Amino acid sequence: MTVLEAREVVSGYGEVEILHGVSIRVEEGEVVTIIGPNGAGKSTLLKTVFGLLPCKHGAVLFDGEDVTGQSPQAMVRKGMSYVPQSDNVFPLLTVQENLEMGAFIRRDDYHSKTEEVLALFPDVMERRHTRAGKLSGGQRQMLALARALMLDPRILLLDEPSASLAPNMVELVFTKILDINRSGVSIIMVEQNARESLKLSHRGYVLAMGQNRLEGSGENLLESEEVGKTYLGG
Repeated sequence: MTVLEAREVVSGYGEVEILHGVSIRVEEGEVVTIIGPNGAGKSTLLKTVFGLLPCKHGAVLFDGEDVTGQSPQAMVRKGMSYVPQSDNVFPLLTVQENLEMGAFIRRDDYHSKTEEVLALFPDVMERRHTRAGKLSGGQRQMLALARALMLDPRILLLDEPSASLAPNMVELVFTKILDINRSGVSIIMVEQNARESLKLSHRGYVLAMGQNRLEGSGENLLESEEVGKTYLGG
């Protein structure tokens, strides 16, 4: 079953068109990675899907429903969570308070969900009463992931989850992404760390100059000569 689909999406900032008819899809239970050079439109695509940028042409479908142009608040209520690359936690709030903010539209008792989510992130659990601004970069990223899970999303949109992290934290974040996926959450992420992200992906897309360049399984893209030369340094 297709959870998320973008069809021939055209989008950008003001009069500047960044995406020129990009199409992607995420099947239920998949991890899908989008790679490509800087300026290819990768982050723009996620923002458009989530409703942060207008879709000027094309369509966005979520669980088969046309949600083109709907607000981020509407997307969250439908079961979509988005974790931006930066400014993805409330630095003056504690870990616990950040998670409570993540549960803002729940009408049930979210405390058991808080404990369930924190169990996935022991390093964050140990600092639950610490202000998020005092966490390391890797811990903040894990907190952002944890907060995104507080509403039991169907799909997570992750923008550069490993950006600016130390190598050991990159490995840990990718491990947590796999754990989240194995719990039943579909994932689509934009990543500059193409090699590591494609290793854990069911499928991937390569964007270039705001258009689809390549598509294939994570394994096939890793073995692609074009991808290797252009994006993997091989």
